[in-house]
Amino acid sequence: MKNIFFICLFLSMSLAVSGKKAQVSISCLKTEMLVNPQNIDCPSPRLSWEILSDVRDVRQVSYHILVSTSLEKLNREEGDLWDTGDVASDQSAYISYGGDMLDSRIQCYWKVRVKTNKGISAWSEPASWEMGLLHPSDWQAVWIGRAFPQDKLEGNTRVPARYLRKPFNLNSKKVRKATLYICGLGFYETYINGKKIGDQVLAPTPTDYSKSVKYNRFDVTGQLLKGANAIGVILGNGRYTSMRMPGVRHFDVPKMIAQLEVYYEDGEKRVIASDASWKITAEGPIGTNNEFDGEEYDARKEMPGWNTYPFDDTKWLQAEVVSLPGGKLEAQLNRNMKVMDTVKPIGITESAPGVYILDMGQNMVGWLRMKVKGQSGDTLKLRFAELLQKDGSIYTANLRTAHSADTYILKGNSMEEWQPTFTYHGFRFVELTGFREKPSLSDFEGQVIYDEMETTGNLETSDPMINRIYKNAYWGIRGNYRGMPTDCPQRDERMGWLGDRAVGSQGESYIFNNHLLYAKWLDDIEQAQKENGAVPDVAPNYWDVCTDNMTWPGAYLIIANMLYDQFGDKQPIIKHYPSMKKWMRYMKDKYMVDHIMTKDNFGDWCMPPESPELIHSKDPSRITEAAVLGTTFYYYLSNLMVRFAALAGYPQDAEDFRKESELVKEAFNSKYLHTELGYYSNNTVTANILSLRFGMVPEAYKEVVFRNIVEKTTKDFNGHVSTGLVGIQQLMRGLSDYGRTDLAYRIATNRTYPSWGYMVDNGATTIWELWNGNTADPAMNSANHVMLLGDLIVWAYGYLGGISNAPGSVGFKQIQLKPYPVDGLDFVNTSFHSIYGEVRSHWKKEDGSFCWDISVPCNTSALVYVPVADKSIDPKEKKRIVGEGGTFLRMEGSYAVFSFPSGSYQLKTRL
Repeated sequence: MKNIFFICLFLSMSLAVSGKKAQVSISCLKTEMLVNPQNIDCPSPRLSWEILSDVRDVRQVSYHILVSTSLEKLNREEGDLWDTGDVASDQSAYISYGGDMLDSRIQCYWKVRVKTNKGISAWSEPASWEMGLLHPSDWQAVWIGRAFPQDKLEGNTRVPARYLRKPFNLNSKKVRKATLYICGLGFYETYINGKKIGDQVLAPTPTDYSKSVKYNRFDVTGQLLKGANAIGVILGNGRYTSMRMPGVRHFDVPKMIAQLEVYYEDGEKRVIASDASWKITAEGPIGTNNEFDGEEYDARKEMPGWNTYPFDDTKWLQAEVVSLPGGKLEAQLNRNMKVMDTVKPIGITESAPGVYILDMGQNMVGWLRMKVKGQSGDTLKLRFAELLQKDGSIYTANLRTAHSADTYILKGNSMEEWQPTFTYHGFRFVELTGFREKPSLSDFEGQVIYDEMETTGNLETSDPMINRIYKNAYWGIRGNYRGMPTDCPQRDERMGWLGDRAVGSQGESYIFNNHLLYAKWLDDIEQAQKENGAVPDVAPNYWDVCTDNMTWPGAYLIIANMLYDQFGDKQPIIKHYPSMKKWMRYMKDKYMVDHIMTKDNFGDWCMPPESPELIHSKDPSRITEAAVLGTTFYYYLSNLMVRFAALAGYPQDAEDFRKESELVKEAFNSKYLHTELGYYSNNTVTANILSLRFGMVPEAYKEVVFRNIVEKTTKDFNGHVSTGLVGIQQLMRGLSDYGRTDLAYRIATNRTYPSWGYMVDNGATTIWELWNGNTADPAMNSANHVMLLGDLIVWAYGYLGGISNAPGSVGFKQIQLKPYPVDGLDFVNTSFHSIYGEVRSHWKKEDGSFCWDISVPCNTSALVYVPVADKSIDPKEKKRIVGEGGTFLRMEGSYAVFSFPSGSYQLKTRL
């Protein structure tokens, strides 16, 4: 039975999946979302594929991979680099390349054929990857740049963009291939013969530049001309030149390294490398530019043809060879940011004479593209804000010292179009001044910018509030993907706070393929680790905040575990295991007393305070003790280390961490469990839910501890959330696990303070930083944060929709489909594209029945928990489900549990 399969290939490195999945089959998938990786400096890439078929119960039993040095050889089924032969295995993800050693620049072509229980597939269509520059000696280029008198490097820095150019000549021979390797710090844009190279923006990815520096690679064969050519580069400040001094870490003024390699058909090679022969100026139209304050652009200073040949650059200066950034120059494996979406404004009003307020209708992150016509010298100012004041003017107090404004000076006489290059803004509203007349809505477009990644999940329910909150979460999450997951996109911060993204990263992974982003961020965290083992609260450490918590740095381990659970990738765990062990030992040695972890700095951050103007509660009954947070997290993370040690091959470490966790559990219960009352410490929901969810509560006390959680929530907080950033990470799943999905649903759909619905009813289109973000001190009330989402998205997909890993499974190799029908919800439609393919769970209640459409990807299986009435299943319904393809396993509470192979199914039972 051939040709019943479609196979989609994708490639990953030894550290993380690289790039988007590459479409190599027929048009079953969205080809625009699937590209080949083209810049790998890892010697052992890992190969993966998806099997797509309409046939049920498709299981791979073997695979055959060919890797060749040319497409011609691959088409002849000649794997001159690697021919695996037929390998008996059901593994279809992360197959480590095991062929001939790969050197710099080599192009590799590959395909796979799989044997399944249903037959043998045809060979997949070819895919490819290309190795980057693996050795320092591969670089002939040197770092160049120059300081200028205009550079202001104190206070609010003002450093103009640099423009660099290099003319060069190519002979008349035919060019076979041309490749550009480039890194410009902090940001760069590159042009060859006047055309921009690539569709990325704000590149490269941000790092601690003293530890690592990322370069990008581009195929520029089609941009070169016979004879005279020119390459031009613009450099912006990014995170390399500080926005504030002192206050944010400063590295240097902008600099770059670039190497253009041209290969002719006859084998000759020509290299155009950055060196002191390049010309440079800071007199171009992009003046000061930084992420906090915005960009100033003077169109009168435009230099037509500056990035082409010919051009008179006699007034430009010679570039200088400058010092190295310090970090290792290596290929960027995570994707760059790009314009991923657009937003049309919905309204424009005049708040004062000549002052116009543009409403985008959505709090978004990116920039504003505009069309404008006026006279030379007209100066337009665009000030960005998330909120309005009562008088209709923009509210900027919560931006703190960030100016968040762009300035555009017209050259005049004709229609001009512009958007900034080296800044971004978090905004819904834009104050427009300097316009000669009221602008039109059609003159503006919001361009949404975040890391290029696939949207993999979808969730819709019968409850409009759930849907609205989910939409707000979607906009908030993607708005804070900036080559690192940031806390906020609008004020003078925009940092990678670890605590904000612990369990939240798992919820995000249902919506977006964030694998690459978080694998890269783990590298940032390790690079920020102190020599003594301490892990800071922010990474990359543009702010040097290291307060020795268990909760915030604990995200280091939690996210590595997420990448294993959600994507089946254990390499981040293996890579970072020594660093994580060093941190755990550091915290134990410095802060543990009698097996109690005494240290936590931030507490249950931003729990709902007792007064609307407060940021943090001052009521001791609401505050969870630091040692409770520290000890519960130390116990939980120790058990993660048991798992990690086993995966990394350290069985003795695993045993040591296991024994230590038991001692911690015993000491914790002895000190904090009030056995006569059945609660921990001062009976906050956070103290109890952490103890329960992390497995610290003795079996005999679980029910009473949970009753105290419910009682505290329903009586003291009237069915509302009472936790902050830490407690909310476990609350929703904890309630459902112990039979109170109804209470979790009530919390999720509340419209009064404190709740996500309260945010919605007060105009939020993203998630606030504070439960009381409309009343608290503006020093900390970002309108676009995601930290208070906690486990809401995990709960929505895994409990309402019912999609999760089966116990003991990772990467959704075996799926658990177990929805939690709750009064008030008539239907839930969820889908999620796992590494094996799409998992779907669409259920609805109809005439007393539970109707459920499910899809299980090829090469996987599912444990399917079918809700039934009266904790029993009607024999006719059971027979019908078995006839549909399921195997009955057991009754479990109010579920009939079946096993299903891959395929799509329609199930129905009585409720």
